[in-house]
Amino acid sequence: MDIIYFLLEAIKDMDSISTFYLVVAFFIFLTVTKGVRLVPQQQAWVIERLGKFNEVLIPGLNFIIPYLDSVAYKHSLKETAVDIPSQSAITNDNVTLIIDGILYFKITDPKQASYGVADARYAISQMAQTTMRSELGKITLDRTFLERDMLNVNIVQSINEASVAWGIQCLRYEIKDITPPDNVRQAMELQVAAERQKRAEVLKSEGQRQSQINIAEGYKQEVVLKSEAAMTDQINRAKGEAEAILTVARATADGIEMVAASVQKTGGEKAVALRLAEQYISAFSKLAKETNTILLPANTGDAGSMVAQALSVFNNIQSTLNSKNKIDS
Repeated sequence: MDIIYFLLEAIKDMDSISTFYLVVAFFIFLTVTKGVRLVPQQQAWVIERLGKFNEVLIPGLNFIIPYLDSVAYKHSLKETAVDIPSQSAITNDNVTLIIDGILYFKITDPKQASYGVADARYAISQMAQTTMRSELGKITLDRTFLERDMLNVNIVQSINEASVAWGIQCLRYEIKDITPPDNVRQAMELQVAAERQKRAEVLKSEGQRQSQINIAEGYKQEVVLKSEAAMTDQINRAKGEAEAILTVARATADGIEMVAASVQKTGGEKAVALRLAEQYISAFSKLAKETNTILLPANTGDAGSMVAQALSVFNNIQSTLNSKNKIDS
């Protein structure tokens, strides 16, 4: 206040010429101030000349005509987020949903944003709400949750088609919450529980099926292995029996050769006769032990005749073998 008072006193002391120069200097300063505009980065100022659009000032130092030009609108060119309030919408299958979202846009044409719409922020918000209701009405409830991305893209496309005349570009739209009615939400929870139960039963049945297949495969392998083992056992038994038969045959042949050699020696026939008599008596000692029905020759008590007959048969066989050996030689 002291400084102002001092200046006023100084002005009173000046003469009229000094006062005139001071007024001129102040007017020049004021004119220069009105003619220079510093526009911040990412902003656009709309200039009107005598109430009519003239130009758009870009960021940096700009000059205008004082008193004729004026800054009518100041727009930010940055991306702006607008919260879309909750609203009700009806789907294609007549289910009422409470849905909200957030819209991202920016001004691309400051002139159109100034003169194309009265309130760009309010207009874009209302356009987002009506477009969201329209897009939800085209799809069913299930697709609403599954196709959020497609729904967002369609909303952005519809908004951009309408906001071209406003100099505004919608960059993206994101749905925040979709709230169905309580009865629909309960039905959806029951559906999810049923789906989970269905998947659990399918997995259980698949497990049982695989278990039965594994058991059947195991039983099959067991049968195959048992059959192979039985076949191997039979082959081994057959080989053993064949070896035993061959061994018995070789022993019998060796015994017969030894008997034949012994018969050729002196006293061999008497030894054979004695052996036959012993076997004859031994056979008679075993009669009627296993069964009551027996067949006896007429001369049972004549052991000598039986031995003589056996020796006769033996001699005939021996003579026949000797004659064959002579023919072969």
